[in-house]
Amino acid sequence: MSVKLENENISVIISELGAELSSVTNRESGLEYMWTADPNFWGRHAPNLFPIVGRLKGDRYKYRDKTYFMTQHGFARDNEFDLVEKTATYARLRLVDTEETHSIYPFHFQFDVIYRLTDQDTLGVTYVVANTDSHEIYFSVGGHPGFRVPLAENEKFTDYYVNIEPNRIYNRSKLVGPYLDNNLDTTFNSSIPLRLRRDDYKNDAIILRLDGNPVSVVLARLGESNGVTMHIQDAQYVGIWTPYGKEAPFVCLEPWWGVADTVNADGIINHKYGINELAPAQTFTGSYSLSFF
Repeated sequence: MSVKLENENISVIISELGAELSSVTNRESGLEYMWTADPNFWGRHAPNLFPIVGRLKGDRYKYRDKTYFMTQHGFARDNEFDLVEKTATYARLRLVDTEETHSIYPFHFQFDVIYRLTDQDTLGVTYVVANTDSHEIYFSVGGHPGFRVPLAENEKFTDYYVNIEPNRIYNRSKLVGPYLDNNLDTTFNSSIPLRLRRDDYKNDAIILRLDGNPVSVVLARLGESNGVTMHIQDAQYVGIWTPYGKEAPFVCLEPWWGVADTVNADGIINHKYGINELAPAQTFTGSYSLSFF
């Protein structure tokens, strides 16, 4: 099942499977911005990542001396959400714990993904995690939306740039395989727009530390009229990714409240680097928005 939102300018389709944003089109031109989920390249549009971001070391973790297994980016993206609120421009979808989730994630939770058309060309996305357990829960959450690049047939992938504002020196984290190695941290100067080059993704995503500071990430041709701007309010990281070696015609911009395990992780969930801890009856909120032009 899918959910449709629209205003005068854009039409949005959201799948109840994973609460995944699957289409954003300009109603006048018919231009589709979202990646088409072609499985020859990557069979998803914009998965929501919960209760982990990235990969756990050995796909496992420990909680209270018991070992649990969970694959990359968690299970929310592969579960049906319930549509709990809906208007023409607003949808709230919800996932709650079950006996099945307890076998891999032993916590009671409520995870809401909220989509709201906030003006004629902007879609807001909000994550709300509620602790419905009697003790602390530990989690990460994030977005993984993919955007078509190029947007027009007469353009090339390498015509596009990623520009990050405000312009400054960001700390850049690096992966060794699927895991973070903090000893390899370097810097990234965003005053120079990042031209898309496939070789830059040989070692997976470009990961920048935001430390909760707001940023805007623009994906477009320089000086051209069509593209997308991601406004990130308070995330800890942003990832930029396209699959290496596939000539894939898309790029993902990924706001993360959490990150993959480090190479020296001990596997204990409450020790995990970048993990969020939430007390009973408390809620966590993270948000970003997408402006299409």
